[in-house]
Amino acid sequence: MMQAIQAAAQPWTQAWREQVIPTLAGQEWDLIVVGGGIIGAGILREAARLGWRCLLLEQRDFAWGSSSRTSKMVHGGLRYIAQGQFALTRDSVRERQRLLQEETGLVELMPFLYPHYRGEFPGRLLLGGALWLYDRFAASKTYHYYPVRKIPQKINPEQLIGASEYQDALTDDAGLVMKVLSEARAMGAYIVSYVRALQPIYSDVVQGAQRRVIGLQVEDQLSATQWQLSCRVVAQAKGVWTDVAQLSGGQQYMRPLRGSHILVPYARLPIKQALSIQHPQDQRLLFILPWQGATIIGTTDLDHHGDLNQEPAIDQAELDYLLAACAKVFPEAQITQRDVVSTWSGVRPIVAHTQADSGAPSAQSREHTLWVEPGRVSIAGGKLTTFRLLALEVIEACADLNGCPMQVVTELKKDIEQHSENPCIAALPYAAQQRLRGRYGGNWVAFTEVFQQVGAEQVAHTAIYWAELIFACQYELVIHLDDLLLRRTRLGLLGVVDLVEQVRARCQPYLTWDQQRWEEEIQTYLGICQQFYSLP
Repeated sequence: MMQAIQAAAQPWTQAWREQVIPTLAGQEWDLIVVGGGIIGAGILREAARLGWRCLLLEQRDFAWGSSSRTSKMVHGGLRYIAQGQFALTRDSVRERQRLLQEETGLVELMPFLYPHYRGEFPGRLLLGGALWLYDRFAASKTYHYYPVRKIPQKINPEQLIGASEYQDALTDDAGLVMKVLSEARAMGAYIVSYVRALQPIYSDVVQGAQRRVIGLQVEDQLSATQWQLSCRVVAQAKGVWTDVAQLSGGQQYMRPLRGSHILVPYARLPIKQALSIQHPQDQRLLFILPWQGATIIGTTDLDHHGDLNQEPAIDQAELDYLLAACAKVFPEAQITQRDVVSTWSGVRPIVAHTQADSGAPSAQSREHTLWVEPGRVSIAGGKLTTFRLLALEVIEACADLNGCPMQVVTELKKDIEQHSENPCIAALPYAAQQRLRGRYGGNWVAFTEVFQQVGAEQVAHTAIYWAELIFACQYELVIHLDDLLLRRTRLGLLGVVDLVEQVRARCQPYLTWDQQRWEEEIQTYLGICQQFYSLP
């Protein structure tokens, strides 16, 4: 058995967590962020760049909610143009371009093909106009129209009259969250998972008609210990758990919308570029995407009525709906539910104006909403693509409340540039090098040391390296097995569920769980996969 690896960076493990938690209550925080999804991570990173003393609390695992259950796209949102949301489209496209530049390897450009079938709306001219505007927002030129005989992807030719091509991007959504969190931690932020914010603590002094929030009552979800934290301001980025009705005085409410996806083997549906297609039943826009050596079909969009504290899951109607979309453009592939490797569902935090607002889910605005009160700023809604803009808006509101400076004092160290010639990484295929640099560039020295000692062996048929699991166990705060296999790596989504004993053998020196704990973790993980990531 390999000896535990000692790398340069400070370990981020459960042992670290147990040492740090007792020290949190004795500090005065400039900012406490509640919520460990992409928006909360973005808020924390911006606060750390400003030199604020900041802490992030997540009640479960990082990206446990919708931030690990997206369609894996970083995109402008073509349908927002059709809805007249030009500002949202412009901001999204520009942030997509920024992410492509700053997160190379983690956010990757992908050509999208939109097939035009006879009688469908919009046609070539109208869509071409929207794509022209799309490109103008991005200051690029990617739109291209193909006649049938020159379409680069073999698709159903019946009633096909041509196809439009444009470009968007794909990412590992949970990986992006972890990258942003690692950058915030490198700049001095504190980050703890499985700690729940129970309720705010208020000052006795009334400001106007409200008392000021001066801290939080919190609970360690692992030990059930409760304590109080003091801070100058709280930023809530809780997604669907945001109490919109309370924050808005009953003027708005949270409308949770579920989006489900299925993943099939690349060998069964081999596509080299993504497709945007209209569903034959309701003309909604769906996507078929190549991702991590497999193919994604998604997404649905319907009201979610389940318990928000339980993981969402696909139902049979959604599965049939997605298979019907695939059959429209790839009838010869004959994809059935027997081909489905995994499924996942995310719940979108959509802010609606009244509880009577029961329009079509896809027509609901994806714009975000901000609430500011003494000592607390809350945000809900928005898109993964624009997380940085949302974070900056929250930080600006927080600065007005805590009096902290808005001048950047700390920048992330670009150690990846100084240590880019690691021989172990340099021997890998170029695409693999780019992916690893993109995902682990925030802690590159530690990652390459782990990689050099573990070696370049990959897990089963996937592109994931065993070194990535070992690194996560030491430097990405793995508390449970599903944290490791569903979010730090995406092995659970890729259908690799029969290697848990190999995972135990490889990771046991770093997680230090005893035999009983391993048995419990394995059974829990397999149960989660069966109930929430498999066929209904």
